Amino acid sequence: MAASTGPDQTKKAEAFKGLHVPGNPLVLYNVWDAGSAAAVAKSGAKAIATSSWAVAKAHGFKDGEQYPYERAIPNLREIVNSVELPVTFDIESGYGEEASAVGENVAHAISAGAVGCNFEDSVPGKGSIRDAATQAARIRAIREASDEAHLPFFINARCDLFFQGPSVKHDEALLAALVDRASAYAEAGADGLFVPGLATISLIAQLVKKSPIPINILADSSTSLQMLADNGVSRISYGATPYIDALNALEQAARAVNA
Repeated sequence: MAASTGPDQTKKAEAFKGLHVPGNPLVLYNVWDAGSAAAVAKSGAKAIATSSWAVAKAHGFKDGEQYPYERAIPNLREIVNSVELPVTFDIESGYGEEASAVGENVAHAISAGAVGCNFEDSVPGKGSIRDAATQAARIRAIREASDEAHLPFFINARCDLFFQGPSVKHDEALLAALVDRASAYAEAGADGLFVPGLATISLIAQLVKKSPIPINILADSSTSLQMLADNGVSRISYGATPYIDALNALEQAARAVNA
């Protein structure tokens, strides 16, 4: 299917891409529904990003594409309609194995108003990582879908090499493999590289210098945003943390009145 877009969406997409500045990173406090999006927008945020984990949990599902896509798209549309800001959508692994299915699903997200997506190279439910050539072909399908929609859609290619658990050593060899993927993903049409699990500042600094596309790092309450900015990071995301914090605060408030 060919996605439908308008001049306002194109303007938002262009503005969103321009927010990725090395040393002056875009900070995204991730949301899960229209209400949370409106709250974050009121904070002075420059853009809105969904968290697939939070979206799934908020609707009674587990992460890993367990939340049906036919429900994810209306939720995305409600988020887009609740704010005036650009919205980027966590599409996980694209809800499809074949590149053509991924492209079609992204077209639906574009029609719902998204100006970008997070797109991971892990296989849902398995934790394994697709080979770089396969993932590049899938990224290329997203770029083709956005080109058909005439939208400068921001593809934030998530690479999970540093998100495989404590058994995988975070070292120069793993960084070299990551840089190779960054180049392959960029050539396929990716605009940014998201590396959850990468927290070592020296490795982040090296990646920023070697990657052909802007770097996105996952943060939590202990992360120094200034340190990431000083080392050239272009985008900082909070992932599931806002949802977890919000639900913990809700539980504590409920306990206080039900004690």
